[in-house]
Amino acid sequence: MNLEQHIFKSDSFQELIEEAVIFLLATPIEHLPLDSRFIGTGVYAIYYQGAFPAYSAIYQSNPNLPIYVGKAVPTGWRQGRAKRIVNDFALYRRLREHSRSIDSSSNLELSDFSCRFMILVGDEADLIGIVEAALIRKYNPLWNSYIDGFGNHDPGSGRYNQAKSEWDVLHPGRGWADKLRGNAPTTAEVTEKVKRYKING
Repeated sequence: MNLEQHIFKSDSFQELIEEAVIFLLATPIEHLPLDSRFIGTGVYAIYYQGAFPAYSAIYQSNPNLPIYVGKAVPTGWRQGRAKRIVNDFALYRRLREHSRSIDSSSNLELSDFSCRFMILVGDEADLIGIVEAALIRKYNPLWNSYIDGFGNHDPGSGRYNQAKSEWDVLHPGRGWADKLRGNAPTTAEVTEKVKRYKING
């Protein structure tokens, strides 16, 4: 068996991903929380320009380095049945959820955060996960693959035996996270981990 005959490669596919990434990085910076509701799904990057001690050395000198990259997919996307959804506020809703998480923290200021976002609907919505992954590979955002938990939700009643995420240890304040009873890392351990973070991009 010759596996080379089974490997799909496409220069045009890579060019399309790069085109989408370039588009996102050229969109206007919007401050959080967003000031108006809108329809759409897509990809976003969140930026930090504040004085939190563990982050200041990273982000004050790198204003174009996202601290988090995420996606908002159409309803039914994970079941493969979402193509063209009208009146879907998923992207706005996701950024609003993140704004609430940041605002609930006892040691972060929401006014220090901003975002870029790209709306992808119709057939272009198939690119959402691909573009998100490309941005994460490009920048290795701190809150994506290094300090976990920013995008977490309330696990619900009966599931509070799990541990607090690293993000919730470092940024206490989300009410549901305070109910978690698992064996979480200490603030000192998470802070030390941040010191070992390596910047991409």
